[in-house]
Amino acid sequence: MKKFLSIFAVLFLTISTFAQTQWKVDPAHSSLNFNISHSGISIVNGKFLEYTGNLTTTGEALNNANFDFTVKVNSIDTSIGARDKHLKSADFFDAEKYPNMSFKSTKMLATGKPNQYLLYGKLTIKDVTKDVIFDVHYGGTNKNPKGDKLGMKAKTTINRFDYNINYDPTATGVGKEVTIIVHLQFAKQ
Repeated sequence: MKKFLSIFAVLFLTISTFAQTQWKVDPAHSSLNFNISHSGISIVNGKFLEYTGNLTTTGEALNNANFDFTVKVNSIDTSIGARDKHLKSADFFDAEKYPNMSFKSTKMLATGKPNQYLLYGKLTIKDVTKDVIFDVHYGGTNKNPKGDKLGMKAKTTINRFDYNINYDPTATGVGKEVTIIVHLQFAKQ
């Protein structure tokens, strides 16, 4: 009986491994964006230009998908060079000491609405890791001559003070809440 259970366990693990699909983010068709209030009267938009990301799915839906992302802090771009330099400094991201930000999913659940999911995970900025939840809209998949693609949009809001980004502690000039909006296209591996 033990031998049968061992064979069954190996067969189950083999089948579940084959049922998984690996995806890699396509930076040419993706964007990692953020916005934050400025002086309480306007919004500053920015993005990160260099990042890598992997997604593992089982089946067609995103239930129980796994995400793993790394973002190069030095790739920040707000279209203003002096501001970008300041954001890379110790006042904000301290890019020299903390060159990467990362996100690792812990679970992903369907909300019950079509193509809507909640993505739970750990976001690390500087020396702090916190739980975050992204609202995800699944755009679906597309098969074309260049390979299978998968698309989605994810959005969350974080408090920058939670990640030791403490410049302007009153948040009168630079807001405390940062909205992260991610448009992603993945290529099947």
